[in-house]
Amino acid sequence: MDQNNQSSQSSQSSRSNHSNHNSRKADATSDSQASQKITFLPQHGYYRQLRVYQVTEMIYDITYYFTQNYLRRGDRTVDQMVQAARSGKQNIAEGNQAAATSSETEIKLTNVAKASLEELLIDYEDYLRVRKLKQWDNLHPRFEKMRQYARSEQILNEYAERITRMNDEEIANLCITLVHQAIYMLYKLLETMQNRFVEEGGIRERMYQSRNNYRKPNR
Repeated sequence: MDQNNQSSQSSQSSRSNHSNHNSRKADATSDSQASQKITFLPQHGYYRQLRVYQVTEMIYDITYYFTQNYLRRGDRTVDQMVQAARSGKQNIAEGNQAAATSSETEIKLTNVAKASLEELLIDYEDYLRVRKLKQWDNLHPRFEKMRQYARSEQILNEYAERITRMNDEEIANLCITLVHQAIYMLYKLLETMQNRFVEEGGIRERMYQSRNNYRKPNR
């Protein structure tokens, strides 16, 4: 009699363990399927970590200082330069934020940022030319040192203080160097965006693919 009871209890325990195992397996499958629902939204919003954003933030700060100290109050160029510098910075941030739901908007805003910086570049070049100041090229003795400094991590921590000890020719050439670097980085970033769009498609295509992947195990 005791042996029969023990056998029955053992059988019930085995069925219970098997049921729990299946339940856990079903929960894991459910969790896996649930996670697939959100894979079509790529992770974005880390624009402050992008070197190109950090450079454009410097460009905006330096441009604001430059226009307040070297251009006449009321000069329309002041607003034009500050707004172009701001547009370069803001459109990188907005494009990065929009990337999760619209590749088209991301590419469009990034291109606007690039165009704004190209406009700002012309303003700095005009400033030097009409005042008979030198725009440094690769033959200038300070050109390479300025270029390396603009690419360094050091500049991020000290530019705000350093520009107060520079004259207008030096600041303009520093900003021209930074703008060239930012434009190049945006050009490469646009190439990456275009390639990603060709390979992965837009948000609608990713949503459709994600839905298909979710439904396949249930067929």
